[in-house]
Amino acid sequence: MPQTVIPQLRMRDAAVSLPFYIDGLGFKIDWEHRFGPDYPLFVQLTRAGQTIFLSEHEGDAKVGGAVYFLVPDVDACHRQFETNAAQIDQPPCDTPWGTREMVVIDPDGNRLRFATDPDLTGD
Repeated sequence: MPQTVIPQLRMRDAAVSLPFYIDGLGFKIDWEHRFGPDYPLFVQLTRAGQTIFLSEHEGDAKVGGAVYFLVPDVDACHRQFETNAAQIDQPPCDTPWGTREMVVIDPDGNRLRFATDPDLTGD
């Protein structure tokens, strides 16, 4: 089933946030939009089939949001993020509810939780 909801997070400065997502976490820019040369940036990013919006527009979202990404192998994500020098707030750990999760915090304080759920992945 294709993704049916696209989370939107606020970024304060694209020059800081985009390298974090692209170089650190492996997202790719799908497209970006500005209403004019000095206007805030709105961008769509995708990583492993999961899409998010980032916006510099103050009215689009508040900083400090959160997104929960279900991934096939959170430990593989962790290794990739560490190789890319992304700062990990919480390394992968098993949860009481049966998932394995890690947390990354972006430069704007948005919490990105990556999780593997054996009930969904068949592990």
